[in-house]
Amino acid sequence: MLTNPFAELSASIPPSVMQAYILVMILLVAAGTLFDIFHKKSAQYFFNNWRNAQNKGPQTLSSGEMASLAAQTAASEILTSSEFCNPRRRAAHLLTMYGFLAYVIATFVMVFWYPTPDTAAPAIWPLLWYLGVLMVCGGGYWFWFFIRVDVAAEGNSPFRVVKADLFILSLLASATLGLVWAIVGTSLFLALYLIATTVLFGSVPWSKFSHMFFKPAAAFQKRVENANGSRSNLPAPADKPEVFGSARQLPRHY
Repeated sequence: MLTNPFAELSASIPPSVMQAYILVMILLVAAGTLFDIFHKKSAQYFFNNWRNAQNKGPQTLSSGEMASLAAQTAASEILTSSEFCNPRRRAAHLLTMYGFLAYVIATFVMVFWYPTPDTAAPAIWPLLWYLGVLMVCGGGYWFWFFIRVDVAAEGNSPFRVVKADLFILSLLASATLGLVWAIVGTSLFLALYLIATTVLFGSVPWSKFSHMFFKPAAAFQKRVENANGSRSNLPAPADKPEVFGSARQLPRHY
């Protein structure tokens, strides 16, 4: 039977300490994202492009049209990741994304509302936690070993690690070690789980964590530019897009 692992942990670590740790991780994500925005000047770049698109676009969009574009962005690029043309990568991304959301939300609920065995968590929350961890591992390891462009298309070793891999590796380490700790329950795996989770949420300025906030904004801006005709000063798309691959070889262009 799936149980709340954090309620069992409360026997050795006070719930207030667990709750403080989660709040610190939230602050690290917020501070790291803000640092990333100002250090890389991404917000300035985004708003400059936004003003240029508004000034150069031959059409003026109404508030209703803007709301419709925002809804389309949420339904397409955010909820279904339609920007991925490769169906395998899209499936792996959706598995990892929804698994991460379930993992984080269930952790927050169980630690803040059901931190001890005295307040038993409804079965749905431990189930979501374990399911989320398994989805992260499934999607993340699938991507890491079989879908990464430098592995699938360039033939590099799947064990080759570069700086850009910090986010996916720390996410996989957090999910994997959390699952092992929840099953085994030893102090060693708890310590490793906390280290990996701290790296995941504390390395935002140096990893791709903040991309989950930037990508929806960029996708919305792209839809606005296409709707008002500015298109970032690019020509209109051709009637027939170029087709990669062949009947004998699947495309591996990312």
